[in-house]
Amino acid sequence: MAEYPIDSLIEKSSIYQEFLAEREEIMRHKWLQSEAVGHDVGFDAALVDWTVNHRSSWKKKRARLQKGH
Repeated sequence: MAEYPIDSLIEKSSIYQEFLAEREEIMRHKWLQSEAVGHDVGFDAALVDWTVNHRSSWKKKRARLQKGH
């Protein structure tokens, strides 16, 4: 499939980069939760738990780190 110029624009956008970073954190959280209980907790459960318990502090920390650049 041919790559269209819009694809590279999307991939470079700050919104998309933020989405990817957040998804990576959710996947890491899913892995940690699954390891703790000994089975796969699933993406939905990890997403809800991470959003409720960690997203706010993660976003604040990320904003501080981005300001430092």
